[in-house]
Amino acid sequence: MSSGLGAVPLAPGYVPLLGHTAAMLRDRLGFLASPGQGDLVRLRFGPQTMVLVRDPDLVQQVLRDDRTFDKGGPFFDRAREIVGDGLATCPHDRHRRQRRLCQPAFRPGRLPDYTEAVTAAAREETAVWNDGDVIDVARVMPALASRALARTMFSSRLPAQTTRQINDDIGTLLHSVIRRMLTPAPFDRAPTPGHLRYERARRRLRQTVSGVVAGRRADGTDHHDLLSALLSAADPQTSGDGPVSLTDEEVADQVITFFIAGTETTAGLMSWVLHELARHPGIQEHLHAHTAGVLRGRPPRAADLPALSHARQVVDEALRLHSPVWLLTRTVTTDTRLGAFRLPAGTAIAISPYTVHWNPDLHPRPREFDPDRWNTPRTDRGAHVPFGAGPRRCVGDRFAVQETVAVLSTLIGSWRFTADTERPVKVALSASYVPRTLRLRVHARRPGPVGGPE
Repeated sequence: MSSGLGAVPLAPGYVPLLGHTAAMLRDRLGFLASPGQGDLVRLRFGPQTMVLVRDPDLVQQVLRDDRTFDKGGPFFDRAREIVGDGLATCPHDRHRRQRRLCQPAFRPGRLPDYTEAVTAAAREETAVWNDGDVIDVARVMPALASRALARTMFSSRLPAQTTRQINDDIGTLLHSVIRRMLTPAPFDRAPTPGHLRYERARRRLRQTVSGVVAGRRADGTDHHDLLSALLSAADPQTSGDGPVSLTDEEVADQVITFFIAGTETTAGLMSWVLHELARHPGIQEHLHAHTAGVLRGRPPRAADLPALSHARQVVDEALRLHSPVWLLTRTVTTDTRLGAFRLPAGTAIAISPYTVHWNPDLHPRPREFDPDRWNTPRTDRGAHVPFGAGPRRCVGDRFAVQETVAVLSTLIGSWRFTADTERPVKVALSASYVPRTLRLRVHARRPGPVGGPE
């Protein structure tokens, strides 16, 4: 067994002084998922060193042992600046309590309210579309996701201006995270225009959300939304590791965390789904026929979601091919063995779902969009990790998938999507892997005979 961080081979593409920064900025997914690099490789970003874990079994080991491989590293250090110690970023010693308190917000009993909210948001957002319009999906989907989340999180009781300001601030912050992660201290605190915008957005977002939480706490009414669920959660298992309920500061951390996950990542996922359907008209028409057979002209309800199996396969394939979450980092808490190497405590670990999702041994023809690969339930659960795995798997993973299935089923029932240009999609340099611009033409579907599911 090789010992020490220096024994881990250096990834290709290293440039003196810059390290792997240029390679990452040029093609982050191709760089992270490129074959032949070995199970573990070292990445250098200026003075920072991370170990990228590429072997699927070792990825599972890291994700499932959250005590040895705790949340941390450059990405999460930057994320904590935005969301504090919310469920997605808090260390191991605070996670179990927060997980127990947040879990009730995503129980199946709340799903009907959430499904109704997201489908209503989809219908409202598309009400202004006309046959033949060209839409910028990269702008429309965040607006739709924001509208849906405002309904599920706040019961739509926030003023429209407040919701827009939250979205604008979150966008500013997320588009700064990667550059800040790759910028060594103290240059990340230089008073540049970008840094000043970042700090203004960070302070304003915290003040806005904290004010909403304090107002709702004083109100004391259950509005049957996510915020009410967080405020009312109580943990009978708590015994000395924290209060039995979430404090206002902790609720604000969760609200910001869920707002980011529910807008940027969900909007990105929906954008990639529509992009692939426009590129594959046969798959799109098959999806439409199946969805129409299930819904028979009405909006989807929570009870319909299990029957919308083809929509679920389309979403799962989009999550595999275009996972919005493209990088996770961890910190080794004690000297430990990982594969053929012994890593010292303090080592920064990097994981990308793309090293698994684009692995040809797990997914034949990994760069092809093929929803039929999900016709048979997968037994190798480690082959699909868009929401992580183990104790730190995203608490809202079912909600995110079901929300996307409901929105997709709503859109595909009334609209057909075609590409407006042959140019490749430009991707934003952001904490999520999302399109920067994506223009599609929408075509209104005429009501017609409805068949049964294929």
